[in-house]
Amino acid sequence: MIKAGIIGATGYAGGELVRILMGHKEVEIKWYGSRSYIDKKYYEVYQNMFQIVDDVCLDDNIEALAEQVDVIFTATPQGFLASLLNEDILSKVKIVDLSADYRIKDVATYEAWYKIQHKSPQFIEEAVYGLCEVNREDVKKARLVANPGCYTTCSILTIYPLAKEGLIDMSSIIIDAKSGTSGAGRGAKVDNLYCEVNENIKAYGVASHRHTPEIEEQLGYASGENVVLNFTPHLVPMNRGILATAYANLKPSVTEDMVRAAYDEYYKEEKFVRVLDKGLCPQTKWVEGSNYVDVNFVIDNRTNRVIMMGAIDNLVKGAAGQAVQNMNLMFGLPETEGLNLVPMFP
Repeated sequence: MIKAGIIGATGYAGGELVRILMGHKEVEIKWYGSRSYIDKKYYEVYQNMFQIVDDVCLDDNIEALAEQVDVIFTATPQGFLASLLNEDILSKVKIVDLSADYRIKDVATYEAWYKIQHKSPQFIEEAVYGLCEVNREDVKKARLVANPGCYTTCSILTIYPLAKEGLIDMSSIIIDAKSGTSGAGRGAKVDNLYCEVNENIKAYGVASHRHTPEIEEQLGYASGENVVLNFTPHLVPMNRGILATAYANLKPSVTEDMVRAAYDEYYKEEKFVRVLDKGLCPQTKWVEGSNYVDVNFVIDNRTNRVIMMGAIDNLVKGAAGQAVQNMNLMFGLPETEGLNLVPMFP
């Protein structure tokens, strides 16, 4: 059995990690880390785990944890892992980090967008960006994986085949994305109170959202170009889900058949990316609770633009599910182990 520890086990992503790993036949959770609930039984925080998890929450002592487990998941705020990680820890344990600390290769870009100093930049180059559908072989060899962000996972996988095949003008990309409130985390914030969110939709982080450089960097690798794009997220009154709608100009002579062929070719072997039939638009309700990404497109011949659409569950494929998918690859397990989660409806 693989022994796993979770730091940040009582946040939304951490709780989802626990739920998924409880159904993973090759993993035993040994450490439920939570600075806010030390010595409190885990089921007292999440009552859905009553008579399922009897362990108590421990602190976030990563050095002690590294002595006891094979893999650590850090579902923590930006800067946490970067401030603690050292070679001694990495020599003992594999790490899947759900924060942004090692996603962006340029330190100055990370520090400019996240407004904090990076404390361990020596590990950035080694860290593998854990988008399994793109970097699968590198993930298999990694000891440190940077689990992608939720908006970025949905946006990149929605656009990737067309960027990789050079079918779109990369300077014309606009991404409009909408997320449920769990994407903002479990911490108490006035903007996330029921009365603030219910019966409302709003844009936020306009021209300044921190996932922007991550999307640009990864699509830049795909296209071989320097990518600058518009990304605007919105908060909608639902618990889970992200819907990304991306727009781009088609290159001259690109046809609908060429676009369809690109999606089909890139995702035909991918268990968790579902290219929908023509005329079907992705919807968050059809991926909720699962590790699936639903994608599709429509070509607007009037404007010669392609509208690319993708939907994910932000807590599963956008966080915990993708982290488990990465762990499976790192330990040579079937990539789908613990992740055969049928979407929930209603």
